[in-house]
Amino acid sequence: METYGSLEAVGPVLDALGDPTRRVILETLRTGGPCSVGVLAERVPVSRPAISQHLKVLGAVGLVQHESRGTRNIYRVHQAGLDELRSWLDEFWGDTLQAYADHVRRTEEERK
Repeated sequence: METYGSLEAVGPVLDALGDPTRRVILETLRTGGPCSVGVLAERVPVSRPAISQHLKVLGAVGLVQHESRGTRNIYRVHQAGLDELRSWLDEFWGDTLQAYADHVRRTEEERK
């Protein structure tokens, strides 16, 4: 069976981020800081139960964490959960830089 290396590691994260509501929730946590489901429901136009379900998915792939404060959970972006995705995307950037360096090298050789 063929494997896809780093794509297998980032696949669940990409799947989770494929939902626009989850992206909005993650962005809201990133820009607005840690908050409860109730506060997220005030900022994102979906119900509290829907927010909770989306947070469950984001938590399962390591993009958000929560801590209990009394009867509430406070959610925040889990930066480490983005590391594999960042590394995978950096591979594209590395490929682009290498292609540019190769182009510059060829152009310089043609000028000689």
